[in-house]
Amino acid sequence: MTIKKCGKYTVLPGFADVHVHLREPGFSYKETIYTGSRAAARGGFTTVCTMPNLDPFPDTLDNLNVQLGIIRKDSVIDIIPYGCITKGEAGSELSDMEAMAPYVAAFSDDGKGVQLGGMMKDAMERAKSLGKMIVAHCEDNSLLDGGYIHKGKYALEHGHKGICSESEWKQIERDLELAKETGCAYHVCHISAKESVQIIREAKKDGIDVSCETAPHYLLLDDSFLKEDGRFKMNPPLRDKSDREALLEGICDGTIDIVATDHAPHSKEEKSKGLKGSAMGIVGLETAFPLLYTYLVKQGVISLEKLLDLMCYSPRKRFGIPEKDDFTVFDLENEYTVDPSLFLSKGKATPFEGWKVYGKCMLTVCSGQAAYKDKDLEEDICSRIFSE
Repeated sequence: MTIKKCGKYTVLPGFADVHVHLREPGFSYKETIYTGSRAAARGGFTTVCTMPNLDPFPDTLDNLNVQLGIIRKDSVIDIIPYGCITKGEAGSELSDMEAMAPYVAAFSDDGKGVQLGGMMKDAMERAKSLGKMIVAHCEDNSLLDGGYIHKGKYALEHGHKGICSESEWKQIERDLELAKETGCAYHVCHISAKESVQIIREAKKDGIDVSCETAPHYLLLDDSFLKEDGRFKMNPPLRDKSDREALLEGICDGTIDIVATDHAPHSKEEKSKGLKGSAMGIVGLETAFPLLYTYLVKQGVISLEKLLDLMCYSPRKRFGIPEKDDFTVFDLENEYTVDPSLFLSKGKATPFEGWKVYGKCMLTVCSGQAAYKDKDLEEDICSRIFSE
């Protein structure tokens, strides 16, 4: 669907997020399908793809069915799970990819890089035979030094070691050679480094079947924003201003195909131990569109149409997610302050707390049903939207 106006509201196609953690089964104290799907709907999302670092891991059809059963029972939007690349995400044996293939968005060991090149090649060959994509969290463990924050001057001021950019781009470089050799469709999760952007740009020119995503926090923040607070800790970490500028250039020139939130909720206790001790991950489903609309679209960096391509059309096309008549309704002139206490997600950790944004979600409709409806939505407008 195209952008439509209905009174003071703007009707947009439902967004699709190909990288979220809804934590169930296994970690429902952090998030559930019930709470996460409602948070997604409040953010304008009608489809999300859930990452497989769960308990049980979705590495067999029986394990996957545990998650699918909860989705059918509790979700208000469309949820498509990932299957693991390797059993238990341990990197040593392929999962039961054949049995899971009809039911998953793609295969990923998100949260861990596949360390062995031979194992990744086997996975790519298997995925290609099944018509599925390999989606990679790229992190070379041999290049980690036990720290968690980017190796920049601001990180060092906080007294932390760092996850170097090379740990990301080196594994991307390896995987692109394997993707070229096998012909497998390959997608890179949450890129954060300028080298990653350039490597993927050159791979696309070379005809390799590669796509990639970044997240709102990498586009709007760099390590100069760091505070000694767990809500600034994520993986990959915030990097240098030059990395952020390269990512912005990448979305403008088409190197970066998708914006995904990497919504990663944790408990308050897990995020209250500062930069060093807190769990890695922040929430993003309820803030992604307002932040990017306010700080990229309204400031002329990209158009609204480009933002919709990044958050709706491109993820659906790349992941083979069917186009539907799902839609979301925003009041784009509504200005408010990001307040985590109002989130529907169980997770409250966001580095954007206190930021002023425009764009309040008033209604989200999935499969003809209201998945989210703001209490202030005018009923006559609501009726007009449904009638049209």
